[in-house]
Amino acid sequence: MIDVQGLGVKVGDQWLFDDLDFSVDAGECAVVVGPNGTGKSTLLRCLYGMQEKQRGTVRVAGGVPDERDNAFRRKVSVLLDDSDFFAELTPIQHLELLAGSFGTDLGDVGTLLAEAGLAERARISAGKFSAGQRRRLLLLGATVRPHQVLLLDEPERALDTEGKEWITKVIARSTAAGAAVVVATHHPPLLEAADSVLELW
Repeated sequence: MIDVQGLGVKVGDQWLFDDLDFSVDAGECAVVVGPNGTGKSTLLRCLYGMQEKQRGTVRVAGGVPDERDNAFRRKVSVLLDDSDFFAELTPIQHLELLAGSFGTDLGDVGTLLAEAGLAERARISAGKFSAGQRRRLLLLGATVRPHQVLLLDEPERALDTEGKEWITKVIARSTAAGAAVVVATHHPPLLEAADSVLELW
């Protein structure tokens, strides 16, 4: 589902990383680890077709990643550092918009919100949320929409202990459903549950 061969990305005259090879099959989770500044977020952007590369090939969900392509975006769900939300919408409205955009039934919205710890905030505009609640809403949107590939950049950021337990279970549910998942993380339970670990230094 994901195949990367000889990938290299430069920042100025310096290689952020080079000659990177890895693959992720359907139903597998790969975790990307490394100190800040080693290119974890950049790698995820390459997988989504948002980042220019200097070397190598990247194939995701059967083709070259391109964030501008509607067919690609319908296969690949992503949550990056700069992902945003609609501050004026409630969580229920966010999920309704998501379901309409993808022409799908998300199932029991009340249960989804309860599992994400947002049941009591279901009808409150997201602009009034704390950082952790906003993160939960963004993660919920990224993980419940249909996807063959899931890309998450430090999903544990701003989450409390319950939130981290929730997203760990959600990622496991996604791989069990057959998705290929790549997560940049510092969260030990995600490392322990991963099928493979890619270290950037």
